[in-house]
Amino acid sequence: MPAGQPAAVRFEYVPAAGRVRCGLGALPAQEMLEPEATKLAAMADVAVVSVGFNPRLESEGFDRTFRLPPGQDELIKAVLDANPHTVVVLTAGGSVDTSQWIDRAPALVQAWYGGSEAGRALASVLLGKAAPSGHLPISWERRIGDNPAVANYDEAPGTRDANYREGIFLGYRYYDRSETKPLFPFGFGLSYTSFSFSHLSVTPGEAKAGDPISVSFDVRNTGRRAGADVAQVYVGDPSASLPRPVKELKAFARVALAPGEIRHVALTLDRRSLAYWDVGSTFQSWDATSQ
Repeated sequence: MPAGQPAAVRFEYVPAAGRVRCGLGALPAQEMLEPEATKLAAMADVAVVSVGFNPRLESEGFDRTFRLPPGQDELIKAVLDANPHTVVVLTAGGSVDTSQWIDRAPALVQAWYGGSEAGRALASVLLGKAAPSGHLPISWERRIGDNPAVANYDEAPGTRDANYREGIFLGYRYYDRSETKPLFPFGFGLSYTSFSFSHLSVTPGEAKAGDPISVSFDVRNTGRRAGADVAQVYVGDPSASLPRPVKELKAFARVALAPGEIRHVALTLDRRSLAYWDVGSTFQSWDATSQ
C-alpha cells in the first residue's frame, strides 16, 4: 500500500448457518516482527525459521496466494540479516514465492503437512540423525507467471468455461520444452549422502506377445550415511506423429541403502508405457462382456 494513498477494500462472504464473524485490521509488516526473534537468531549458531500456511489459509476447497502470508517474507529476511546460517522450513501443500530470500538462505526444507509426528521427524533431519530422502512431486516455479497453467486459469469472460490450452504440457513436460526453467525441477531432493548409478541394461520383450520391457541398473550409496534415493525411468518418443513431451516418467523405485551398499533394481515397462492417445483418431467401442 503506497503511503498517503487510500486503498479500496471489498469484503464478500456467503452466509452460513449460525453467526458470522469478521474482522479487519492493518499493520505495517515491520511491526509484525518480534524484536526478540532477531536477537535470538543473532545469538544462535544456526537459526530455524518455520513459515507457511495453516488450514485457514490453505485447503482443498479454495485457492491460496503464491506468496507467503503477510509478514513471513520480512521475518525470513530479518533473521537472515541477523544470522546467515538460517534454515527455512516451509509448511505448504505446494510451491511458494521464494524470490525475496532464496538466494540468501543456505537451506530450505519443504515439510509439506507432516501430521502429528512432523516435529520429531523434522528435528531428526535438522540434527543429522536421519538423512532427508524426499523428492519433489512437482516442478517448483520461480514466479507464478512461469507456471504453464496461469494463462488459462481464469474462466473465459462472460462464461463458466475454463479452457486448458496447455494440454499435456504441464509440470516438467512444459519446462523440458521451454526456455523457462523452474527453481527446483520435478524429482529434485538433496541428501546427507550421495548415490551413483551403473550397469544400465534394457531388455526388450516380444512385441507380438506384449511382453514388458525390463530396465535394470545398480544403485550404490557412495557416501558415509544411510539414506534413500528414488530411481526414475523416463520414456521419450521423438518420432511420434503428435506433439509429445521430451520425456515422461513411467517407472520409479525408492531404494534405501546403507553406506557403501549396492542394490540391483529392475523396473518394467508395459505396452501402455510406450503408448499415447490421439484425440483425432477414430475408434470403435469395445464391449468388455463379449471379450
